[in-house]
Amino acid sequence: MAKTQQVNQKKQAGSKGSDKILGVVAPAVVQELIGRTGFRGEITQVKCLVQEGRDKGRPMRRNVKGPIKLGDILMLRETEIEARRIKSKVSKGAYS
Repeated sequence: MAKTQQVNQKKQAGSKGSDKILGVVAPAVVQELIGRTGFRGEITQVKCLVQEGRDKGRPMRRNVKGPIKLGDILMLRETEIEARRIKSKVSKGAYS
């Protein structure tokens, strides 16, 4: 009987990654659209300014998938890792 109680308690604890999703998030405002990256140009690299949290006031470079414009607010799960700079002048995925 004790084994079944332990199994039930483990199931109620939740999944492994749920802590990251429900953890602390930091809002950041998009200041500049840097360029397009990714194999087909589906990723936009932006420069954003962190509004709250440990790195408040820090400008950082992030990769964003989907539609984005200046002034949008990104909810960042972590603010320690910054995206690599786009090296080439020709943006990937642009055929014009």
